[in-house]
Amino acid sequence: MCSGIHVEECDVKKWYQLDVEQIEQKLYVTTSKGLSSKQVDQRRKQYGDNALEAEKKTSKWLIFLKQFQDFMVLVLLAATLIAGMLGEFIDAIAIMVIVLVNGFIGYFQEQKAEKSLDKLKELSAPMAHVLRDQRWEKISSRDVVVGDIVKINSGDRIPADVRIVKANNLETEESALTGESLPVMKHATAISKENLDAQDQVNMGFMGTLVTRGSGVGIVVGTGMNTVMGQIASLMVNTKKVPTPLERKLAELGKILIAVALLLTVLVVALGVLQGHPVYRMFLAGVSLAVAAIPEGLPAIVTVALSLGVQRMIRKKAIVRKLSAVETLGCASVICSDKTGTMTENQMTVKEVYLNDQTLHVTGDGYNIIGDYQLNGRPVDREHSNLEMMLLYGMLCNNASLQVKKGKYYVDGDPTDGALIIAARKIGLNVSNGEDFKVIKEIPFDSDRKRMSVIVEDANERRFLITKGAPDVLLPRSTYLLDNDQRRILKPKDEEKIEGAIDQMAEKALRTIAIGMRPLSSEDSLDTAFLEKDLTFIGLYGMIDPPRKEVKKAIEECRQAGIKTVMITGDHVKTARAIASKLNLLPENGLVLEGHQLNQMSVEELEDIIDDVYVFARVTPEHKLKIVKAFQERGHVVAMTGDGVNDAPAIKASDIGISMGITGTDVTKEASSLVLMDDNFATIKAAIKEGRNIYENIRKFIRYLLASNVGEILVMLFAMLLAMPLPLVPVQILWVNLVTDGLPAMALGMDKPENDVMKKKPRNPKEGVFARGLGWKIVSRGFLIGIVTLIAFMLTYQNNPDNLVYGQTVAFTTLVMAQLIHVFDCRSENSVFDRNPFENIYLVFAVLSSILLLLVVIYWEPLQPIFHTTALSLRDWMLILGLGSLPTVLFGFTKR
Repeated sequence: MCSGIHVEECDVKKWYQLDVEQIEQKLYVTTSKGLSSKQVDQRRKQYGDNALEAEKKTSKWLIFLKQFQDFMVLVLLAATLIAGMLGEFIDAIAIMVIVLVNGFIGYFQEQKAEKSLDKLKELSAPMAHVLRDQRWEKISSRDVVVGDIVKINSGDRIPADVRIVKANNLETEESALTGESLPVMKHATAISKENLDAQDQVNMGFMGTLVTRGSGVGIVVGTGMNTVMGQIASLMVNTKKVPTPLERKLAELGKILIAVALLLTVLVVALGVLQGHPVYRMFLAGVSLAVAAIPEGLPAIVTVALSLGVQRMIRKKAIVRKLSAVETLGCASVICSDKTGTMTENQMTVKEVYLNDQTLHVTGDGYNIIGDYQLNGRPVDREHSNLEMMLLYGMLCNNASLQVKKGKYYVDGDPTDGALIIAARKIGLNVSNGEDFKVIKEIPFDSDRKRMSVIVEDANERRFLITKGAPDVLLPRSTYLLDNDQRRILKPKDEEKIEGAIDQMAEKALRTIAIGMRPLSSEDSLDTAFLEKDLTFIGLYGMIDPPRKEVKKAIEECRQAGIKTVMITGDHVKTARAIASKLNLLPENGLVLEGHQLNQMSVEELEDIIDDVYVFARVTPEHKLKIVKAFQERGHVVAMTGDGVNDAPAIKASDIGISMGITGTDVTKEASSLVLMDDNFATIKAAIKEGRNIYENIRKFIRYLLASNVGEILVMLFAMLLAMPLPLVPVQILWVNLVTDGLPAMALGMDKPENDVMKKKPRNPKEGVFARGLGWKIVSRGFLIGIVTLIAFMLTYQNNPDNLVYGQTVAFTTLVMAQLIHVFDCRSENSVFDRNPFENIYLVFAVLSSILLLLVVIYWEPLQPIFHTTALSLRDWMLILGLGSLPTVLFGFTKR
């Protein structure tokens, strides 16, 4: 374990054997200040990134050569070689060049997809909370260096090997290292024993292990491959790309299309040979047709389209961790969303304080320390009975800190804790007011306990407990009441008044937090089980996290899209109902369920009523799993949000797990498919819209590619059936595949959503690729493209039977133009006339580029013998454009 700086000074001792001061000296750092920026830069240069070595990626040469391993391409290359040996040098060279260019395009597509996926991994990488230059900041765990002071909380992955220096009920789960699933309790005391295995070094935290409970601070002593996890890195690295369901579905479809294309190609070749065409020429034409007709590049284009869509989602603050989520997003029929921070601003503000049977109103909003306390409209100062004590205790029983950035305050930590600090600052209390008090133990908050406690020692070494949490948890644990500086027995009448104050606050959509205390004697055990009882109830905070302005509109758009929005919160039912009403989330007959009701219901009973439930209040993360299962049993595709470690099972069980990028724990992020960088509900709606659009764009280029391929096969098949010469030569077929298929298909993947994309019902996840009439559109458009190309060939060839090249040029140009016009038809589910053709500027440039390349092979004389083309007249172009536009225009009017 002595893998850090100045290893030689460790002698025989390991990090776990050294006390904190010794480690600080060896690593030139103090736990109160952290590393300086200069130290960080030096250590990063010395030791590199804090990352495990990944398996070696496939070399770029192998990726390029892989583009030519397709069986049909190999057959084409062999046939081209034969053609060259028979003296057809121009054709052979031209085909070889086209195949090479095609290979380069495939290579660049694959590289782009790989880079996009790598970028995704970086964006969704775990974060670390480090102390540098005396300031806590969040950085990527990759940037952690030896000597960094790191803060770890429940739900975090430990970013590197650390020596624990502070531990508050800290437990970690180390099964990835030891195979032992039971959590290990950690402490900060040096261990004198030698040669301890990792699982016995209980003052160490190891890279990649999970904090299951409590919090702590540690000094990084090993990073990257110099960690215990680094020694078993081969077990942790997984670079294998798992295909998405759509990619698997398309791969199966590709096999069917290959069989059909080969069958038709063999038929074309057989008919050509029977009609007296040279065998080698028909064989070359047949193989070229098969190469062009088989959409072997479809999976690659799908991957690129998915990754391009993912990049757009990132710009909209949504990080997709699993590509399969992109497809599932379009099927979402229910969004189960946390209220706090997702539907609300996550700037909790104390608006009322209840103490001494009085309610004080607090002015000021958000993270702004300017404000005052008023009783009956008149300001009160910090001398008001018990007010200073209550606010000071709220600051002490707290894990947040107030930071200033660009002149604005922001809270580093839980927003509720932040609200208590802001409330204290409004009467002039700050950190210095707490210097006479020392926190000697913390009992962390968790969702089961619904409370947090600290044991505090004052300047006179007197100890007392401060507890804050949900009122319904603190009141039953309270025996006394602090009333105008007097501590007396809490009576039933007092409880009724407190509960009345809670109800009044809840009706104003205020969240309530209670605070109490208990004096401790030197004989009192510090065991948690015996501490949080016989409390003295001090008062209530009433705070609000105002709804985000954009959420109301987003919920309405989801409703129009056939997606039900469900609010899940731990807040009081009245608070939840009030916020839901403000957001227009709760319909007139909508139900609100509470956690205690959920406890009494089975999944089957919940399933019977869940379609009528819109708000779940006073629930725990464990309830979320039951909610997910009930919705899924009703046939819904469920998106579930969460941030805490206890949310992970529900997020994993949901169809689309969504974690919070700001407040979410690393464990939750790992379990999720989607990470919200801004923790905003509106971002979920934007992600669903983008997910629907990505899927529709994939359908668009499937439609375009397959309709074009059908047209190419049919024009050759019909010509053979009519005993006509070949309308297209092999090099032309391959050129069409290269120029008109690739660029426009890629541009379709960047198309913007149609106006009604969020006004349609969610897509059925069992829906086939050719659903909603896509199969008919492919066959009908492909048939017409083949027919008009054949008509163009027949008209020109019959009038000029001695000039086959002229007829083939017109057929070739008609086929290209019919496909390039048809690509605009593919942008709409209904009609080409429904969308502005200039909306997708990438498609316009792709089509113009294809036309420019077409003009080059027709009019540039050096290329004419290679591509068997000749210059065309204006009259020819009128015929070509008239016939080429027919498939699109005819179906544009029928809207089918």
